[in-house]
Amino acid sequence: MRLTNYLGDYISEHKKSLIEEKLIQRTRFITVVLEDIFNPHNASAVIRSCDCFGIQDLHVIEQRNQYRVNPGVTRGGSKWVDLFRYNNPDKKNVEECLETLKKSGYRIVAVTPDPESQPIKSFQPEGPIALVFGTEMEGLTDYVIQHADNFIRIPMKGFTGSFNVSVCVALCLYELTGRLESTGLNWHLDETQIAEIRLNWYKKIVNRSDLLEREFIGINN
Repeated sequence: MRLTNYLGDYISEHKKSLIEEKLIQRTRFITVVLEDIFNPHNASAVIRSCDCFGIQDLHVIEQRNQYRVNPGVTRGGSKWVDLFRYNNPDKKNVEECLETLKKSGYRIVAVTPDPESQPIKSFQPEGPIALVFGTEMEGLTDYVIQHADNFIRIPMKGFTGSFNVSVCVALCLYELTGRLESTGLNWHLDETQIAEIRLNWYKKIVNRSDLLEREFIGINN
């Protein structure tokens, strides 16, 4: 018996069915990168948006600012999204994040208000993309701008120079995830990823799953 099945005995059939439904819709084809977001409300709202749009991974760069989460805003979204944090004081965290993503096959897509950037409606991903968002006051760092593969923007008609970053993330994800079905690209998780995430979710929703895991190991040794 696998650990997943063992923990599954403590989860209702309805909950397990719901998890399977969500896993089918989950993706790592699009991922989100936040560069030095410091506002806890915005940081938390982004996690919630990632979960709502089926984005499995969120990468957070903490070069200058600490990423703080407000559980009241995430509404449990942090339970379902994998958070990768780059906050080593002895490393260049921006470089490490982008290099890691590029090695994993992602194109770096900088989201900026620059009128020279491509309007998001005309942008069509041809492979995995990492959408990078900066702070509202300072925007993206020069390093991100210099190493981005594409630049996109959300056209605006008002006087305000930019959207709130959490709103910007939600709009981009709505626009891009809505096109995945029509791309013909394989944006779904593979079976190995599904099994890994399923087990991780089971561990998070089963009470005292750590004790049950030790019990399972003891039974099978």
